[in-house]
This record gives sequence, C-alpha cells and structure tokens, in this order.
Amino acid sequence: MTENPRPALGVAVKRPQRTDARRNFDALLGAAREAFAEHGTGASLEDIARRAGVGIGTLYRNFPTRQDLFDSVYLGEIDELCAAAVQVADLPPWEALEAWLQRFVEYAATKRAIREELNSDSEAFRLARDAMYAAGQPLFDRAQEAGVIRTDALFDDVLRMVSGLTGAGFVDEEQRTRVLQLALDGLRPRP
Repeated sequence: MTENPRPALGVAVKRPQRTDARRNFDALLGAAREAFAEHGTGASLEDIARRAGVGIGTLYRNFPTRQDLFDSVYLGEIDELCAAAVQVADLPPWEALEAWLQRFVEYAATKRAIREELNSDSEAFRLARDAMYAAGQPLFDRAQEAGVIRTDALFDDVLRMVSGLTGAGFVDEEQRTRVLQLALDGLRPRP
C-alpha cells in the first residue's frame, strides 16, 4: 500500500504517520475486507477490531464512521490495484495484463461485498474509477499492440467480463482461476 493512500481521491481518512498507528490502520483495513467478504456490510465493527487485534476505540479513532471504513476499504483496494499495475508493467504484455486482471478479480470481490454502501455518485468514486482505468488501460493497450489481445476488444469490455465472472459462485479458488483463464483465453487473437 502506498504511504499516503486516498487523499488524492478525496477521502478524509488518512493513514497515520506513526509506525504502530499505521500497522493498526492497515490491520483494520485487512480485517474489514475479510469481515465484509464473509458477512457483507452488516459485519460487526467489534469483530473487525478483534480480527485486527485492536480495541474498538482504535477502530473509531481511525474510522470515525462506518462509512469512513467502507470508503477506506474500497479506496484501499483501488490503491492496491493501481500499485499492481506498476508492479507488473515490466512483464511481457500478456503476462502483465493477466496478472493485473487477477488482482482486479480481488478488487471486484471486495467491491461486490460493500457495493450497497458505496456512493457511486460521489466525486471520490468517480476519481477512483478514473484511477483504476488509468492504471489498467496502458497494460491492455500494450498487450493489444503486441498482438496478444484481439483488436475488436475494448478495455471496458474486458473489465465488465471479469467483473461478471466475480459474481458467479465457485466451488473453490481453483475453479475461479480456471474459469477466469477460460474467459481470458477468449481475448486471444483468432488465427
């Protein structure tokens, strides 16, 4: 995660400067992500604090409202998705796009878990979407220019396809990976 996530996206909650406070902040975000994935937006804040190994007061000190926690989890996922694009940029074009899309699947699952609590009309939400597209589009363009992606595919098409796959129920992680591979293979140029 970047050192100063989310202020550029217009969210008031900032990652603390002190090392121990940053560790608690990050633990709370991770615990919230897990709890929301398991129990949806009704997940108990006390459970989130317990999972993070902190008291409820620490949770409220970092995230004064439940909405602050939702927004921070969502925008934290965007930060990580954007960072993943930078991390994979030096891979060969297909591998870079595939690795980023696998990370996108994780983002989409988190977004799905808290979707009803996100304000999709907010400026922060729009900025987050723009940041996500700005991170992934160059990977897609490079893969298309290298001839490893069909020329009739658009980046938005690919994101919608992968997002749709995340909504399906899978037996296990192995099946989800296999189904994603099948879908991605459909992006390859036809002879």
